[in-house]
Amino acid sequence: MTNVSTGTAGTTSPQRAFARRAVTGVAATAALAGLLVPAAQAAPAADAATATPTTPTAPAASPAEGKVAVHQAASTAKDEQRVRAYWTPKRIAALSTPLSKNPPLDAADGARWKGDGAVTTTVGRLFFTEQGEDVSCTATLVKSANHSTLATAAHCLNSTDLLGNNDEWQQNLMFVPGFRDGKAPLGSFVVHQAVVNSIWLENDQIHSRIYDAHDQGFAVVGRNEDGKTVEEAAGAVQGIAFDAPGNRPAYQFGYPRAALDDAREGLPEYTGRELAYCQGTPREYPGVKDTPEPKGQWGVPCVMGGGSSGGPRFSGFKTGTGLGTQVGVNTQAGYMDSSGAACEGGSDSKCLRHLVGTQFTTALTKPLYDKAQHLS
Repeated sequence: MTNVSTGTAGTTSPQRAFARRAVTGVAATAALAGLLVPAAQAAPAADAATATPTTPTAPAASPAEGKVAVHQAASTAKDEQRVRAYWTPKRIAALSTPLSKNPPLDAADGARWKGDGAVTTTVGRLFFTEQGEDVSCTATLVKSANHSTLATAAHCLNSTDLLGNNDEWQQNLMFVPGFRDGKAPLGSFVVHQAVVNSIWLENDQIHSRIYDAHDQGFAVVGRNEDGKTVEEAAGAVQGIAFDAPGNRPAYQFGYPRAALDDAREGLPEYTGRELAYCQGTPREYPGVKDTPEPKGQWGVPCVMGGGSSGGPRFSGFKTGTGLGTQVGVNTQAGYMDSSGAACEGGSDSKCLRHLVGTQFTTALTKPLYDKAQHLS
C-alpha cells in the first residue's frame, strides 16, 4: 500500500498503518500537523457484525470473498442526537487545513470542481472519530432500494491503530452532502449502519495483497434535520456498476485536506472546504515488491491527499449533469512510470502519482451493496 497523503511505498508495518490512516487525515503530515482536535469521550456503539471473520495467514494469489459484516453505528434517536451534538461548527472547522496564498491552478491531476449538477449534492464529506481523533473521508450517494446508501472506503468505517492492532469501528459517523466552506446545504445525515467484508476486520496493515481489495464499504444513513432521506434532499443519485473495465476514462472526486503539489497546497479544494476532482484514463497499480497489490487497484494521475479516501471513481461521467456510474473508490496512492510499471522508490521525475482504489466487482462488492441497500 502507498499512502495517499505522503506517497511512501514499501514501508514496514507501523509505517504502512500510518500511511493508511494518513489517507483519512489522522496522520500528522506537514500539511495536517497540529490541526486536529481531540475527540470527546463518546460511548462506543454496539457491534452487530453478521459474520465471524477468519484470519488469513499468508498473502493469497487473489482475495478471499469472506462474508458481509454489519455494524450498528447509531440505532436510536438518542444516538443521532449525540452524533449531531458532537459535530459542532468548531469541530468541523478544525478539520479544514489553513488556506495559502497560492494562485488558483487547475489541471487534470487535480482541480476545484467549478461545475454544478448532481455531483455537488451526491458527494459529500464523511466525518468520524478514528482511534480518538476527529477526521474525515469522502462518500457518495448511490442508487439503492432504501434511498439512503453511501459508497466509501472500508477504512473510513473500520480501522486499526498505527501498529495494525486494536481494530475498531469508527464513531460519530456523519455525512454532509454538498459540503462547502463549513456549510451543510442539504443538512446532515447520521450513519445508522456500516457494511464491510468480514475479511477487512482482520486487516493487519501488512498483507496488502489480501486486504486491499476489501477496502470498500457502504454506509446507510438516517434522515436529516428536516426529516428527508438523503436521496430526497440531494434530488439525485449516482449509478453503480460491477465488473466494469478499469481502463475507461474516469473522473475521481474527493474532499482532500492536502495536495501532493506545493503549488496547490492550501488552495480551498485541498483544505477540505471544497470539492476537488481529477480526470484521465486509469491505470492498474500492481504494488511494489515488498507490498504487492491484488488485481483491480485502478486510478488516474492525481495530487489529492488525505480526506479524498472513500471518494468515487466514475465512468461515463457527464460534466453537464454531474452524473456518472461509480465503478470504484479512492483508497491509496501508487506511483507508476510511463510504461505503467510501479516505481519502487516512490516519487521521482519519471513517476506519476496515481490515486487508486479497488474496482467494484460482483464477487466482492455486490454482496455488500445488496445488504446495505435493504437495511433501514
